[in-house]
Amino acid sequence: MRAGEETYDRTRGQDVYESGVSSGDVTVTSDGLPTWLDPVARAAETVRPEQLSRFLPPESGSGRQSAVLILFGEGPAGPELLLMERAGSLRSHAGQPSFPGGALDAADGDPATTGPLWAALREAEEETGLDPSGVQIFGVLPRLYIPVSSFVVTPVLGWWRTPSPVGAVDPAETARVFTVPVADLTDPANRVTTMHPSGHRGPAFLVEGALVWGFTAGVIDRILHFAGWERPWDRGKQVPLDWRS
Repeated sequence: MRAGEETYDRTRGQDVYESGVSSGDVTVTSDGLPTWLDPVARAAETVRPEQLSRFLPPESGSGRQSAVLILFGEGPAGPELLLMERAGSLRSHAGQPSFPGGALDAADGDPATTGPLWAALREAEEETGLDPSGVQIFGVLPRLYIPVSSFVVTPVLGWWRTPSPVGAVDPAETARVFTVPVADLTDPANRVTTMHPSGHRGPAFLVEGALVWGFTAGVIDRILHFAGWERPWDRGKQVPLDWRS
């Protein structure tokens, strides 16, 4: 194994990396990344779960294991992030922009090792049609929790080394697939705070004709912060949500 390659392991919901050891059939490596992604890779090595969210997996171990692919690419406007909009007919998180991803299948393998990596790639292919062979996994963030759906989510960081065509594969699940320039995500003019009738407030982004909020926006917000990309923005600029959200 080359220098810079690492295993991915899970112990009690924590991310543990051991340099220089093979990780089954999936390699987590930062070798060959564009230099602009270095801050994200470094942050992934040290960030703690509680620094990403106040919603952490139950200590009981309950919750449905899942994974999302946070895929960075290089587009016409520079660095960009792949997102999709969920179909409005879905039972959970209907109509919300999100990362590609979903629940682990038995065929994905061990949830404590490479299962989330395979699940993130598989779900991304099923939802957006991307070719997984063009994706380099370079990091894994700590597991987080989505209380409303009881999902225990492993965010998998990827570099779109060889881009492939993408689009909504199944309209019953995906309304559209789109990319957002990182410059738009860091632009203070595109940042707002959402207000849910329950009282919950969270960071959000008005980009590409969509309001990106909830779990997805929270993770993006923390990545921008720990990568040093965040710019001061007006947290008093608010957008109300309704009870259906």
